[in-house]
Amino acid sequence: MGQNNTARDLGLLALRTAVGGALAYHGAQKLFGVFGGHGLDATGQGFESMGFAPGKPNAAIAGAGELAGAALALGAATPLAAAGGVGAMIVAAEVHRPQGFAAQGGGNEYPITLGVAAAALALTGPGKYSVDHLLGDRLNKPWLAALALGGAAAGAGVTIARRNAALAQAAAVSQEIEDEAAEGDFLLGDYDPETGENDGADKLIK
Repeated sequence: MGQNNTARDLGLLALRTAVGGALAYHGAQKLFGVFGGHGLDATGQGFESMGFAPGKPNAAIAGAGELAGAALALGAATPLAAAGGVGAMIVAAEVHRPQGFAAQGGGNEYPITLGVAAAALALTGPGKYSVDHLLGDRLNKPWLAALALGGAAAGAGVTIARRNAALAQAAAVSQEIEDEAAEGDFLLGDYDPETGENDGADKLIK
């Protein structure tokens, strides 16, 4: 029995290290521009172009959620650390969903795998070789795992809904511009169809 427990704990340690390390790697890319990343400003611009407005705060939240993977790797506050990665990966999976599942085609295989693995660690706990175990599992409780994962899913759902609304609005305005142009009308101003923002000075000239 003790040998089986040791094997289980070593398996959890290996899984935590791989999943948490991968998440932290991507979070550091977004927030600090290390490991070949673009940093927060450029990442924020990329988020803006994908419909996450305002881009920089959304990028910071996503990066922080992923960077919590460092705590997951250590097995520290495991449910909370895992939930940060789960929330970020739910949103990332939705972004990649139009490309299908396969990673080689730009699909959501990778974020789904990381997100499910992080959720599993929140539910199973980090095992014996962890900071949580050393601290008596004060921040590793079943109720905390349920609360953290529920909050991550809810937050991701709100973020996805806001993005979908922004993209739908941008698409509607772009279609209106195309329709007006087809009728011989022209739109002046600085409307940006990617962000759905303008300065209020746009007007149609017949």
